[in-house]
Formats: sequence, structure tokens, C-alpha cells
Amino acid sequence: MRLKISKSKFTTSLYVIKSVYENGVNTTKVVEKIGTLEEIREKSNGVDPFVWAREYIDKLNSDSKKIKANIMIPYSPVKTINYNDRLYSGGYLFLQKIYHELKLDDICKDIEKKYSFDYDINSILSRLIYAKILHPASKLSTYDVVQNLIEPPDFNLHDIYRSLDVIAKESDYIQAALYKNRQRFCKHNSKILFYDYTNFFFEIEEERGLRQYGISKEHRSNPIVQLGLFIDGDGLPLAFCINPGNTNEQTTLKPLEKMIIKDFGLAKFVVCTDAGLSSTANRVFNTLGERAFITTQSIKQLKGFLKEWALDKKGWRIIGNNNIFDLNTISEELHKNTIFYKERWINENGLEQRLVVTFSIKTRNYQRIIRENQVNRAVKLIESTAKTRHNQNDYKRFVTTTNLTTTGELAENQELSINCQQIQKEEIFDGYYGVCTNLEDNVSEIININKGRWEIEESFRIMKTELKSRPVYL
Repeated sequence: MRLKISKSKFTTSLYVIKSVYENGVNTTKVVEKIGTLEEIREKSNGVDPFVWAREYIDKLNSDSKKIKANIMIPYSPVKTINYNDRLYSGGYLFLQKIYHELKLDDICKDIEKKYSFDYDINSILSRLIYAKILHPASKLSTYDVVQNLIEPPDFNLHDIYRSLDVIAKESDYIQAALYKNRQRFCKHNSKILFYDYTNFFFEIEEERGLRQYGISKEHRSNPIVQLGLFIDGDGLPLAFCINPGNTNEQTTLKPLEKMIIKDFGLAKFVVCTDAGLSSTANRVFNTLGERAFITTQSIKQLKGFLKEWALDKKGWRIIGNNNIFDLNTISEELHKNTIFYKERWINENGLEQRLVVTFSIKTRNYQRIIRENQVNRAVKLIESTAKTRHNQNDYKRFVTTTNLTTTGELAENQELSINCQQIQKEEIFDGYYGVCTNLEDNVSEIININKGRWEIEESFRIMKTELKSRPVYL
């Protein structure tokens, strides 16, 4: 702060001013009017007004520094807190800022207008979100956790249970409103949308409502509920759907897409999925309007002539290079990180689509290491004579069980051996990867888009582990 002297025709006035930075511009601001020369002489008992004013400003500056000074508070490492003293959790305040930036409180106000419940749904939803991130637990445990927040909840446990039906019913509206609110400070890369599907199991045996027996990702014999999730090109969650556990996952894509088109106002985007979600109906749907698709294509399931073309060692290219390569002559060291590709247009079930196949030495070596480890486990299995039931990705697929003697009679004991034919059969496909698309873009763009699918797998991993969303209790 400093002194400013303002002179007019009849008097001279003194002011306290300071420099400020507002709206990107340096300027000055009047802090206080000290008075005219006559007024200062009167209140300072005849002291020179300029001397008195400067001493006054020095004192203001000194007091201001004391206010801004760091305060050192001593803590004792041996002193204990009394058992009856109340401790509060304040970490949720950081999440509260984001909650209000996304205007979730306004979304709750809009929902309240449609219902006549007597609880505060904004208070409930916010606490459920804070607790799920900070202290993931069941609804009952969540209610206990939020009691220790600086701002205690103004609802009861039964209000949480009553509100869940409303939140579920308004799920589509909440998702659409969040998308629009987030646009204000976080632009979406909505040109690319990744879709995947997973499930969550219940610690019960009874089927009811959404809880139905289905194919469990964890291979559990419990009822499950299924969740489909769209994320955008930046890896941020965009929209989701919940379905009964016995739902065919391929039928879930179109309804959620239609919701995005209608409620989110999106019409032009590329949908990227894995092979399990790439039915012909879904591919055809994403050729309509300005939409497109990129989907994983199993090379093993290609028609014979296409499989032969895909595995042919000749006719491979490198992005940015016009040469044609033969995989039999490439250098293991020189091309270790190189992605080779070949492409062609195919007609499957009346749908014209572009088949792009890639080959990578690094991917081939990785797959061989995985298989080698599985074969080693299969050898240990034979030595332990354990059961050999398995699924398609289980190491037990490399174990052959022989139940007959050489004379054709029933054997009293099973004979286990390594299935070398199965190993050789799988080795043929090492390093190869296929995608189908209706895009005519550069191959490098298609390959890069498909690489982004790992982010949705990461989203599911975080959801299931870090947020502890399984098993489901309610």
C-alpha cells in the first residue's frame, strides 16, 4: 500500500491505494481516504499531514504482513487425543467442489419437481458419491461413514433405500444432463466411442429382477447383473446401461446408442468394440447416418480363403513405407517394434466392410511366453493327476485325457499327456490381429483408434477393485 495525493482547486486530499490484478490487467484500487490536509492536522494535533500519513500507511503494511505470516503450531508426538473428542472427515470437500461444478445439485432439484418425496435427494446422492470414492462399502456401511463428515447428513438410512428407485429411474436423465454440464469446462472427444460389457455378482443364490444367472466373468455360480459402458475418445465415461444377468450382450449396444443419439444430441461418431459385441446387426446399425464402426475380428473365425490370406507371410506393408514385405525375411531385432499390416474389402452377409490384419513380433513373443507358462502349468497338472475340465483360455486345454487301452478296451485309469497338436495349432496365429471397419480412413488412424480400447478395460478394473463395486449387496 502507498500514499496518493489528489489536488483540487480548493483542497488537497490524501488516499491509501494498492496495486491489484483484475481481469488480466494491472491497476490500482483505493483502500481508504485518509482525509484533507486540514482534517489530518486536526486529528494528528498539528503533525505534518504528509509525515503522519506515511507513518499511518507503514503501520497498515506492517499489520498486513502479520496477517499473511505463517503460523507455526507446535504438536506433541506423544500427546493423545481424548476418546470423547469428535473427529471429522474433510476429504470429501474436494469432491464437493467437483459435484457442484457438474451441477449435480441442480439436476437433483429438477428431479425433485417430478416427485413428492420428503427426503433431500441431493444430500443422499452427494453422500453416496463421496463415500463410494473415499470409503467404498455397502449402503448400510456408507450411512455410518457419512456420519463422520464435517457436514453430517440430514437423512435416515431408510431414506437411502427409498431414493435408490428414483435415482435408477432417472438414470438416463442424469447421464444426459451430466454430459451437457461437463461440456462447459471439459470438452468431450465424442468422435470416437468405445463400448464394452461386464458383470457384477451377488452374494446370494436367489434369482429375482435384475439378478439372474448368466455367464460370469469371474466364473462364479451366483446371480449376476450386467453393465454396458461407453467411454469417449479421451477415456472418460460417457453413458452406461444396466441389464439382467441373462441378457445377450450383443443386444445391449443399440438401445444405449439410441439413448446417446436422442438425449446427448450426438449423431456422428465411430463405435469401437471387441469381437464379442460385433454382431452383424450391430455393424449394420453403425453404417447408418454418419456413424461408423471398428470392431475386433477373430482371424480363427474367418472363412477359409480369408484366413489363408491373413496368415500368408507375403504381401505385408508398413505405415509410411511403400515397400512390400515377406514375414519370413524380416529381422527380429530391426523390426521388433514394427507393426506390419495388410488390408482388403470383404462382403460378409451382404455387408461391405474393410478387413485390416496386423502382425507384430512383440505381440507374437508375448503370446508365446503366455502359452509357454500355460504349458508348464499343464505339465504340473499331469504330474499331480488333477481334474482336466477347462474353458477355451484355460491352460488345461493343452492336456489330453486318454481313457482307452491300445486294444480298445476301457482303461481302468486315465492317461494324461500334453497335446502338442493344440500348441502347434495356436502358434500359427501368434502375433496376428484383425479388425473390421466401414471407414475409408488411413490404416494408421484405424489402428490407433482400436488401440484405445484398453482404457475401457482399465475403467472396469478401477470400478471393480478400487471402488469395490463387487459383490453387489443391493
